[in-house]
Amino acid sequence: MRFAWCAPLLLLTAACGVSQEPRPAATVTVTASQPAQPTASRTPTRPPTPPQTARAAVVPAVVGLNHQLAQDTMQAAGFYYLTEEDASGKGRLLINDRNWVVVSQSPEGGTTASVDSKIVLRSKKIGE
Repeated sequence: MRFAWCAPLLLLTAACGVSQEPRPAATVTVTASQPAQPTASRTPTRPPTPPQTARAAVVPAVVGLNHQLAQDTMQAAGFYYLTEEDASGKGRLLINDRNWVVVSQSPEGGTTASVDSKIVLRSKKIGE
């Protein structure tokens, strides 16, 4: 009784055309060819374009602003390479930028610099 369910399964398998015989492997033929020779009828390629130089912009003066507003102002002017330092010398991280005020910047506000220049904002906690 245990193998009674096998007979219908074997009949179903035979009816579907499932074969257990191995099939021959496909044959692949590879032929070597000569590389194409350059022809004079090819269209000329365009010379590579020179790298674009970064545009320059006036650095905003942000001394006296809270650090978050100073960063927003720099980015609005096109400066995105911004770094920050704790101006007190304690080496603290500026976690909440709105609690800090910019006390100096480099390059100074009003100067012209490339927009990919590094801008350093030195800040102290408000009230220090």
